[in-house]
Amino acid sequence: MVRSSELKQMEVVDVTDGKRLGMIKDLEIDLKQGKIISIVVPAPGNFFSLLLKEKVIVIPWDKIVTIGEDVILVNTEGMHISPR
Repeated sequence: MVRSSELKQMEVVDVTDGKRLGMIKDLEIDLKQGKIISIVVPAPGNFFSLLLKEKVIVIPWDKIVTIGEDVILVNTEGMHISPR
């Protein structure tokens, strides 16, 4: 079993190109089903700002290939990655 606090300390890496996407910022959870729907990572090139909302990339749970001890591998092939 893995705690959400442990997930947030793991690096997310895309297996399609080996690119580091960053650390998990948040999780989207379906409370009715009790399931994690997606992981949320900061969009590249965005910095914290008092005036602007930080942009994020939402990666659906079914795109996770494996969860290791310190890294989460995701496959974004066919997925349009756009910050929201």
